[in-house]
Amino acid sequence: MPGMPPPAADERRNLVEFLAFQQNAFFAVAHGLTDEQARSTPSVSALSVGGLIKHVTAVQKSWADRAEHGPQFPPADPRPFEEQAADYADMHVMGEDETLAGLLDAFKAQNAETLRVFTERDLDTAVPVPHDVPWFPQDVDNWSVRWVVMHLIEELSRHAGHADIIRESIDRATMYELLAAEEEWPETEWIKRWRPVAQA
Repeated sequence: MPGMPPPAADERRNLVEFLAFQQNAFFAVAHGLTDEQARSTPSVSALSVGGLIKHVTAVQKSWADRAEHGPQFPPADPRPFEEQAADYADMHVMGEDETLAGLLDAFKAQNAETLRVFTERDLDTAVPVPHDVPWFPQDVDNWSVRWVVMHLIEELSRHAGHADIIRESIDRATMYELLAAEEEWPETEWIKRWRPVAQA
């Protein structure tokens, strides 16, 4: 991916390109990590790179489902609340039985589905606000698909920033050198591709 989203001729294309750019940031931040490193929590936060990738996969699915089903609610989760709450807690953690490659594969598949939804849906379609969720507004009945995609851009960019800090805490790697390595950019005097310390 380039270092910035490309220019676009219309609003929808701009939204989709900025969303795709934020999605791709997680492939760069994970570049070269082992499963153990992706699972590690080296900062004061309990979050890991793998846990964040798992979380943004689930977050995209939730919001894309809402946009896909608008102006209706998506089908309700029939599971008991305790099971749903356990899943919510688990979505932030990379389990011992999970691999970074597996999490990235699931993330890549959800990225494609999310982009499909926002490429196809009318941006003005109403997306109903669940009033049983305390952090959602009680005085607003509907968002729009446009609002949802903007919210996802904000959500992914926030978590990409979290992931940057965690990655730098693991091995001091920063985004542009990781992007250069992931995308095989030509090296210059001021940008070098990231390499493991052992190969430096």
